[in-house]
Amino acid sequence: MSVSGTKATLSAPAKKLKVVMAQLDFLVGDIPGNTALVIEATRRASTEHQADIVVFPELCLTGYPPEDLLLRPSLDLRVAEAIEQLRAEKLEPAMVIGAPLREGALLYNGAVVIEGGEITGRYFKRFPPNYQVFDEKRYFAEGSETLTMEIRGVPVGITVCEDIWKEGPVEDCAAAGARLILNLNASPYDIDKQARRKALLEAKSRDNRVSIVYVNLVGGQDELVFDGGSMVFDHSGVLMAEAPQFDEGLYPVEFLCEHHCQPVSRPRPEEPSLEANVYRALVTGVRDYVNKNGFKSVVLGLSGGIDSAVTLAVAVDALGKDRVRSVMMPFRYTSGMSLEDAEAEATALGVQYDVFSIEPMYDAFMAALAQPFEGTRPDTTEENLQARLRGVLLMSLSNKFGSLVLTTGNKSEMAVGYSTLYGDMAGGFDVLKDVPKTLVFRLAKYRNSLSQVIPERVITRPPSAELAPDQKDEDSLPGYDVLDQILNLYVERDFSADAIVAEGFDRTDVERVIRLVDINEYKRRQAPIGVRITERGFGKDRRYPITNGWKSGK
Repeated sequence: MSVSGTKATLSAPAKKLKVVMAQLDFLVGDIPGNTALVIEATRRASTEHQADIVVFPELCLTGYPPEDLLLRPSLDLRVAEAIEQLRAEKLEPAMVIGAPLREGALLYNGAVVIEGGEITGRYFKRFPPNYQVFDEKRYFAEGSETLTMEIRGVPVGITVCEDIWKEGPVEDCAAAGARLILNLNASPYDIDKQARRKALLEAKSRDNRVSIVYVNLVGGQDELVFDGGSMVFDHSGVLMAEAPQFDEGLYPVEFLCEHHCQPVSRPRPEEPSLEANVYRALVTGVRDYVNKNGFKSVVLGLSGGIDSAVTLAVAVDALGKDRVRSVMMPFRYTSGMSLEDAEAEATALGVQYDVFSIEPMYDAFMAALAQPFEGTRPDTTEENLQARLRGVLLMSLSNKFGSLVLTTGNKSEMAVGYSTLYGDMAGGFDVLKDVPKTLVFRLAKYRNSLSQVIPERVITRPPSAELAPDQKDEDSLPGYDVLDQILNLYVERDFSADAIVAEGFDRTDVERVIRLVDINEYKRRQAPIGVRITERGFGKDRRYPITNGWKSGK
C-alpha cells in the first residue's frame, strides 16, 4: 500500500526568553556596595532562575535620587570603575542597569546593557522629569535617540522611567521592531501610584502591540519611599506578572517570543487595602532611614494619644521591640487615662517604657521667668514650655544613647502649625508627617486588626494635646473630617479659597485654615523630614516662600 500527499512543514518553536526583574533596595552614594549588589543579584538570577536578562532599577549604581552627589568631580570615575567591574565579571545573563552616563560635556540619566563582559548598548533617558519631587533637569541633559537592540536574538527596546509616561520613546521602539520593552524605574510611592502605573502600562502595551517589563526600585531614601510593584504587561495590555510592593526580590518571567513576546502568566499578590499599603510604606521608610543612617535605636514620647500610639507600632514593626524606647512625660494636665493607655501600648509591643515627670523642670523654669512674666496672664507660652521640656528630655536621651528621636506630628497638625517649634517638633524623623489625621485613625484600626496593640479608647476619645485643662484639638481647629478635606484641596490640589468654598465648605473655616497653613511655613521648614505617602507632601513637593505678600481668595 502506498501513501501519497503533501509533505508537512514544521514551524520553528517559539524562542524562550527568561527575564528577571531585580526589585532591590540600593543605598544612595554607595557605588561599590550597589555594584556588589548588582553582581550578587545577577549570579543568583543565573543559578536560581536561569536568567537570560536581568533588569535593574533606574540609577541603581548611584541609588536614587543622588541629588548633588551628581555634581561631585569624582562621579564619572567612580561610575566608570563600577561599570568596568561589572564587565570584568563576565556574567552569563545580560544585565540592564541604570547609571549616570557622560557623553562629552553632558551628563545623562542612562541605561547600560552588558553581555558577556561587553557593553552592547547605551541609552540616555529622553524625558528627565522636573515636577513634584523630581528635579532631574538640574543634573541631566535630555537624550534624543531610541535604543532597540537584539538580546538573545530578541529585538528589545530600552527606556527609563519617565520615558514611558510620555509620547515617543515606546512608540519609537515599537516602530523600530522591538517586541519587548524594558523600562527601568525609580518611581516613588504615593497612595494611588500603582493604579496609575497599571492604567498607563495597559494602554502603552496595547496601543503599541508590545510587551513591557516595568522594573521599580524598592526601599526608603530620606522622605521618599519606593514601593517596587514591578510588572509585566503583554502586547494586548493584559497584566501577566506583578511583584509584591515593598518586598525586595528577584522575580522571573518567561517569555515565548515568536510574532510577539508573550509572557507566561504568574500568580500575582493579593491587592492590599489602602491602610495596609500606607502602613507598609511607613514601616519601609522608618526601617531604611534608621538603618541606612546607622542609628542603633529610636526613642519617642508616648503620650497616650493616637499619633504616638501609631508611631510606636510602626517603629516596632520596622525595627523590632529591642530597638525602640518609649518615654511618658506627664504633667499636671496629663489624665490618668493617658498614663494607663501609654503603659498599655508599651506593654503590648514589649518596648522599654520610662516615666519622667516634667513638673519639677516646669516649676524651675517658671521660677526663673517669674520676674519678666510678672503681671502677664498664662497663654500658649506656658503650654509650649511643656512641649519644649519634653523635647529637651528626648534629645538628651538621643545624645546619650545614640537613638534617633521619632516625632509624632501628623500632616493635619503640621499644615496648620498645631505643634511646638523646638518642642514636639524636636527630633530627627516624623513618621506621620504626610499622614492626615483621619487616616491616622484608620491606620490604628488596621494595625489592631493584625494584633491588638492600641487601646480602643485611644481611637475613640477626642484628641487632645493635654497642655491645658480639658483641652481638645477641636477647640482651636475645625473637626478633622472637615479640616482634612480643606487641606487636601488647598495643599495637595492648589485650590483657591473661593474654589474651596464653592465645594461647599464654610468660608470662615476655609479662610482660617488657609491663613494657618500660610503663616506656619516657617515652622515646617524647621521640621524633621518624614515619609511621603501623598502626591504632595511638605518637603520636596511643596516649596512656598516664607516671606511673601500673597493674599488668599481667587
